[in-house]
Amino acid sequence: MRSEAAVHADFTSILRYAQCWEDADILLDGLAVQPGDVCVSIASAGDNSLSLLTRDPTRVIAVDLNPAQLAALDLRVAAYRTLTHAELLELMGSRPSDRRMALYARCRSALGASARTLWDAHPERVTHGIGAAGKFENYFRLFRTWALPLVHGRRTVLALMQPRSRVERQAFYDGQWNTVRWRLLFRAFFSEFLLGRLGRDPSFFRYVEGSVAEHLLGRVRHALVELDPSENPYLHWILTGEHPHALPHALRPEHFDVIRERLDRLELHQRPLEELRAAGVVDRLDRANLSNIFEYMSSENTAVLLGQLLDSMRPGGRIAYWNMMVPRRGAALLPHRLRPLAALSRELFLRDKTFFYRDFVVDEVLA
Repeated sequence: MRSEAAVHADFTSILRYAQCWEDADILLDGLAVQPGDVCVSIASAGDNSLSLLTRDPTRVIAVDLNPAQLAALDLRVAAYRTLTHAELLELMGSRPSDRRMALYARCRSALGASARTLWDAHPERVTHGIGAAGKFENYFRLFRTWALPLVHGRRTVLALMQPRSRVERQAFYDGQWNTVRWRLLFRAFFSEFLLGRLGRDPSFFRYVEGSVAEHLLGRVRHALVELDPSENPYLHWILTGEHPHALPHALRPEHFDVIRERLDRLELHQRPLEELRAAGVVDRLDRANLSNIFEYMSSENTAVLLGQLLDSMRPGGRIAYWNMMVPRRGAALLPHRLRPLAALSRELFLRDKTFFYRDFVVDEVLA
């Protein structure tokens, strides 16, 4: 079950992710949320749960075992309520700022007590930008600060993010980026050993099949050649620690007012996903954003959790989730309850700007 991950890793205190590292654009297209839908969403740092609000659901139920992750979402909610869009980008770290503590002070009274306690105890997380506060983001900081300069200078990094045609991107990748030194350093820094200890958690790799570094290296090529790096906010953050040219869905200016107006439809719950129905939180669901939670679970426990979740979902509803290194497909485990939307999943996966995943899966709930 979902709690399997908590047996092997700390889900009670560490802020693992200060941003959602799953592409909200393909998530929204995959789930196809309709006005009036009831959605459940793994909270993580909250960005994608907020993005769901732009599709006019009745409720978005954000769930996480980790109070630190819910505190990250709580501060985002307070920032949307209190700040302007430009100020939100400063607080996040998307834009430079020397006044983040002052911006936080304005948001503080809108926070819940537990979130206020957590953020008050870590002012350094605020001053560096709340989008940089997680363990995973610190791993990327180490990469761009210490590792990347050994291979590519800032001029090359900035050149990578300039708009180019597909042919020009291939030429840049082959001629300037994909050097022998790049490949050697990448394989070392993004090995299972370092990624597990500095970026994620060693227990997250219990069910991994194959080489983590080789998989990621191939996916980086896809992001730099097949996709347009100039439009990739996730790549921009990894390489610069900011969002200089592109923003994730929830932070784009055209979505700011819509999200702010619908914040009362967002609920935060610290409990296992499979307990929502029994706890009386919800008796009907239409859409489910499951992030990549099956990465941390056996096939048997994946099937159990899915079965319990599907008890609350109406026929025709959809679930969406990512696989990074662990292949999990709900429709294969529960073929009598889920139908794979294979063509849609593949189309969206090829557009995925969070390029390190192996698969993006959308399943439809059967009667």
